[in-house]
Amino acid sequence: MKDTINFKKLKVALVAEELTQLGGAERVVDAFLELFPKAPVFTTVWDKEKTQHKYDQFEIRPSFIQKMPWGIKNYKWYLPLMPLAIESFNLKDYDLIISSCSALVKGFKTNRNQIHICYCHTPARFLWIDSENYIQNAPIPWFIRPLMPIALYFLRRWDAKASQRPDFYIANSKNTQDRIKIYYHKDSEVIYPPIDANKYHIAKEIGNYFIIASRMEPYKKVDLAIKAFNKIKRQLKVVGSGSKKEDLKELAGPTIEFTGRLSDEELADAYAKAQAFIFPPDEDFGLTPLESMASGRPVIAFRKGGALETVVEGVTGEFFYPQTVSALATAVSNFKLQKFNPQKIREHAKKFDKEIFKNKIMLYIKEALIKKG
Repeated sequence: MKDTINFKKLKVALVAEELTQLGGAERVVDAFLELFPKAPVFTTVWDKEKTQHKYDQFEIRPSFIQKMPWGIKNYKWYLPLMPLAIESFNLKDYDLIISSCSALVKGFKTNRNQIHICYCHTPARFLWIDSENYIQNAPIPWFIRPLMPIALYFLRRWDAKASQRPDFYIANSKNTQDRIKIYYHKDSEVIYPPIDANKYHIAKEIGNYFIIASRMEPYKKVDLAIKAFNKIKRQLKVVGSGSKKEDLKELAGPTIEFTGRLSDEELADAYAKAQAFIFPPDEDFGLTPLESMASGRPVIAFRKGGALETVVEGVTGEFFYPQTVSALATAVSNFKLQKFNPQKIREHAKKFDKEIFKNKIMLYIKEALIKKG
């Protein structure tokens, strides 16, 4: 293939794990759609309501899971059928296929004349990293739960085979890059996922609360933050929703406020006026800390995972360790607001801006096309 790539003639398709929320993986898909707005998006399932009709203007092609009984709302019930759904994608007409994968969706089949670039958010957590926790907490009927170890065994075997199908891997962090090498035995290049720094601003006045914005699922460790703030009786705003929301509300004391989902503008304002952002999970990367930093606000993060690649200790935030209520409570109690310069924090976050991401992706694609060609 020649060094000059004619992108106008290149037939491009995008593949997304699922479109059922507006999280970090969807931010990556959004950036890909800005680069290739006419590309169809193949996905296992698409929930128009939960994605706030954001993708109505694009050509979205869900798998047959979409039409199964309760397939949109309870697509995880059909986990054993996901390999079949993914392999059913009809991608034969495309030259370049870019997948945004956090579990299984990289496993579609291509031919030798096509190029598949996988942007990997993580090897499937429920298969390789945290199977036991997934079996205990997955939103599936009780009578199916005993069958999950068998299903995961076969899915793990399929995923190991399917992981060899992409031609190139991009990792969303060095943390994920290491996991891709360990579990899939594949090399990858790190391109950090994007934030839109222009959506965030530095506030003139700071409130007396801390903030956490997260899906309310077990591995996100929102419960740890709530317990820590109950202990020290400091104000915490909890933004978001999820399967554990009601359990967490029962756990919360009088200093904890649940805001539910906020609009982009409301969330930006909440970030900007907070003392600091609380980030307790061992995350693959984590975009919410960067959104806080783009608002000039520091982060108090668990010293592990993707936070090690975004938080600069003493400059854009602080760490706590181990991952315990006591350690987080101590870090918050010792936090000194005057130590941090909001403008320096925001400048650091701007290194992860969406335009930088798009430029790096386009350069990577050009190099990949030349290598494969």
